Amino acid sequence: MQISEYTRRYLEEACEIASLLDGRMIDRMVDLLCETRARGGRLFFLGVGGGAGHAGHAVNDFRKIAGMECYAPTDNVSELTARINDDGWESSYANWLRGSRLRTGDTVFVFSVGGGSVRERVSTNLVESLKLAQRTGATILGIVGRDGGYTAEVADACIVVPTLSEDLVTAHAESFQAVVWHLLVSHPRLKRNEMKWERTAEPSFLTATA
Repeated sequence: MQISEYTRRYLEEACEIASLLDGRMIDRMVDLLCETRARGGRLFFLGVGGGAGHAGHAVNDFRKIAGMECYAPTDNVSELTARINDDGWESSYANWLRGSRLRTGDTVFVFSVGGGSVRERVSTNLVESLKLAQRTGATILGIVGRDGGYTAEVADACIVVPTLSEDLVTAHAESFQAVVWHLLVSHPRLKRNEMKWERTAEPSFLTATA
């Protein structure tokens, strides 16, 4: 059975994108995250849609593996929807960060395809959150797609996932958000606790059949 043209193209582009990612920028993110942890700062993950799913997953990983205090507004649907209903979408994340007492020493980490844009009226809740982060002196990180939007403009460190095909902008951007954050949290300088499968000497089924 032959591989389809779409599958071949997707996998080939994934390989090319991986080779094009800015490794020095990723290492810069490692530096900033280590500094955040060392000074007792907190890590806040922000995302919309697929990025919101990544945010919850990343909170788990960075708390459990890197030993960092982490939160995401999308992990509390009751509070988030109340803020959207009462205050509006644009201010919902920023107001959540205010309620969390965002301060200098903390880090805000964005997962977004477009990075937010006031002019295009896309992910404006991320833009308002980043403006608040700038005013409070928090560190800003991001993994975004295309040109990175507002996130790339203001971030202290940002990975812009290269666009190779217009029809795969979202798919590749969101895929590589997961690739990069898993690289970060498993980096020897950040990792404090082994993950289950890495600390298991050999699969149980091999032991059982030996």
